[in-house]
Amino acid sequence: MKGEIVKKTLLVLLLGLLAAGCGSSKKVYRIEPGTVTDLSGRWNDTDARLVAEEMIRDCVSRPWLTEFAAAKGARPVVTVGTIRNNSSEHIDTEVFTTDFERELINSGQVRFVASRDQKQEIREERFDQQEFASPETMKQIRAETGADFILLGGIKSIVDEVEGVRVVFYQTDLEMVNIESMEKVWIGTKKIKKEISRSKTKW
Repeated sequence: MKGEIVKKTLLVLLLGLLAAGCGSSKKVYRIEPGTVTDLSGRWNDTDARLVAEEMIRDCVSRPWLTEFAAAKGARPVVTVGTIRNNSSEHIDTEVFTTDFERELINSGQVRFVASRDQKQEIREERFDQQEFASPETMKQIRAETGADFILLGGIKSIVDEVEGVRVVFYQTDLEMVNIESMEKVWIGTKKIKKEISRSKTKW
């Protein structure tokens, strides 16, 4: 009888130890947003920041800005068009296009108007105002500021892998196009290449 009790007690203790060993503990640490993190090797916030920073520096240093100001006597008005993701990964292109907009606006050299998707939502609000807002606060239709330039572009990637080593090449291309003349006044390119190694050959 006593032996059975001892066996049962040992079994309960063993199961408890196994359960504790199988359990996982999760820890969360806050880090600075600018910290370089590359856990999976995929496109991440660091890549988006590097693209935005280099593209912005290049864009504002080119002659299209000063040439427009000299010809028109005003700052150019820019809008963001489609930035296509043609890579092998899910990439939110708004992460760096928003940075691009912000820095260009803050430079004081350009003005920005809403993108195509934003315009639709704003126009619906303005049309609602025609019916429901007071005449003193109602915003007029057909009073939008037309853009002079549109920012277009895309992200492409090439993947090469063999025996547990993968190399991913990303290329981001952005173009500033004159909406009236269709002339491309600026083209920027940023390339990023990563090598990811694993002990197993299967990805």
